[in-house]
Amino acid sequence: MAAEVAKEEERLTKLKIVSKTHVKPNKTLGRRECQLVTFDLPYIGFYYNQKLLMYKGCGSDFEDMVERLKDGLGVVLEDFYQLAGKLVKDEDGVFRVEYDDDMDGVEVVVAAAEEIHVADLMVDDSTSVGSSKLKELLPYNGILNLEGLHRPLLAVQLTKLRDGLAMGCAFNHAILDGSSTWHFMRSWAEICTGCQTISVPPFLDRSKARNTRVVLNLSPPSHDPTIANTPDPPLREKIFKFSESAIVQIKSEVNNNLSDGSKPFSTFQSLSSHLWKAITRARQLKPEDIAVFTVFADCRKRVDPPMPENYFGNLIQAIFTGMAAGLLVANPPEFGAGLIQKAIEMHDSKAIDARNSEWESNPRIFQYKDAGGNCVAVGSSPRFKVYEMDFGWGKPESVRSGFNNRFDGMVYLYQGKSGGKSIDVEISLEANAMEYLEKDKEFLMIQA
Repeated sequence: MAAEVAKEEERLTKLKIVSKTHVKPNKTLGRRECQLVTFDLPYIGFYYNQKLLMYKGCGSDFEDMVERLKDGLGVVLEDFYQLAGKLVKDEDGVFRVEYDDDMDGVEVVVAAAEEIHVADLMVDDSTSVGSSKLKELLPYNGILNLEGLHRPLLAVQLTKLRDGLAMGCAFNHAILDGSSTWHFMRSWAEICTGCQTISVPPFLDRSKARNTRVVLNLSPPSHDPTIANTPDPPLREKIFKFSESAIVQIKSEVNNNLSDGSKPFSTFQSLSSHLWKAITRARQLKPEDIAVFTVFADCRKRVDPPMPENYFGNLIQAIFTGMAAGLLVANPPEFGAGLIQKAIEMHDSKAIDARNSEWESNPRIFQYKDAGGNCVAVGSSPRFKVYEMDFGWGKPESVRSGFNNRFDGMVYLYQGKSGGKSIDVEISLEANAMEYLEKDKEFLMIQA
């Protein structure tokens, strides 16, 4: 049996690199630069942010699809030229994005894995993080954003499958967040489907959001010899699909017992409470252990003055709240939702400015695991219309995150493929906790 499993894994990971090229903006743009700001810089120590989109039905048209994607990329980079540039650090240690026409541009790898069907990649069984067959379909696994000093800021891998195409993208997280990522992808799709220009050009002036020159003196992390060098526990990742009716039920239950004058809980707050409570149960924490909830919140409308939705860059901040695990688990779902709602509402322009000023006075580069133990950290958003990314051959069959920047408790929320209010929840958890979560009828909303 083990030999059969190994043989199947070998079949599913047999990938051949066909070519590697670079794509630059079609037009001559000259030299341009943009200083990174306080919202960008903490993510220098994260890994490239990976997205994987899988499409069915390319067949003999694969080469034409690749050329269409490359042609469209050359056009859309005229507006999003920063993605074709490099990170540069000046003599003072201040980072910027720099572009000139002599730079290589975006790296595009063409590959083939013609024994793999799209369906092979959509099995919902939980897999070990980092060992999944999806990993080979993504570029820049384990590459830090800091390496953008000598690597492209965007890498794309287009893999021919037996019955489709896998589009793996790796974006340097130091120069853009999720909103900007999907703005770029939507614009690229527009060009590939015949639009002469994109509908919403990016707003590229980061100085409007923050205009502080921050000096970063980066050094390797110190090593404490008194701490045993024990490996991290193995993680598993799984997608849990919540239908529209399940989301409506979760939100309804959280809002059932509102006191007079209380603000209703949003879909995000309701689902987040459901996840936070269930993952805390699954970890089987001591009652006095602090369970932490973190959301990477979009601050475009929170800063003063507000920034436009098409602001290109990072304009997110982590919002934290915590509670003793025993209290969180023992109380009804509106208890956790109330903590989350309060933390989000308190994160106004004054709180954002205070966070920025504090960080600027003592810059600290985050690592993707800095959320600490017992944390549930939510990234991405079901508001991103990921299933509308049609490049000319239909909508994707599946949209996934890659394997960079995952840690115990990392959660990605995506629009459900079935549309409406459905939401797909990608969760990475320590293996024992995941096993518990998979059997949790309350979390899965299975009637006893």
